[in-house]
Amino acid sequence: MSYWACAQLETRRERTALHFLGLNGFMTYAPRIRTQRVTPTHRGESSAWLFPGYAFVWIELQWHAARWSPGVIRLVSSGGAEPAKVPVSVIENLKSRERNGFVVLPQPPRLKRGDKVQVTHGPFNGSTAIFEGMRPHQRVAILLTMLGGQQRVELPKRDIRPVT
Repeated sequence: MSYWACAQLETRRERTALHFLGLNGFMTYAPRIRTQRVTPTHRGESSAWLFPGYAFVWIELQWHAARWSPGVIRLVSSGGAEPAKVPVSVIENLKSRERNGFVVLPQPPRLKRGDKVQVTHGPFNGSTAIFEGMRPHQRVAILLTMLGGQQRVELPKRDIRPVT
């Protein structure tokens, strides 16, 4: 029975591992995404692994040769000796999102000033607030209703979510 498995690859040796898996007769899938690269001297597009350090391997008969290919640390398992099976639908979904060889991820909803948000962590957890704007270092400013008025609070961006 053929199936997809997930291989954990050695850091910075992903291409080597994929090469040797191919030489051993395994079909592999290592999805990539486009990234924005901004440095003091360069600005442009680059690419990165969607799942850094991991790739999908099509297992047809024996998985042992994949496990012992150079650059492969292990095949991800669900607790047993055999590798866990990745549903074909997961791979098909990723491939259906590809455009020009890169997986296009859905954009997170952009918050606009005045949008309602909910605080998800910290001392204001569960509070509803109004989004006021972005601040440096992935922080947001929100307006919380408390103490008889609206108080401006800054939080990490990850600590809020939009209210639908």
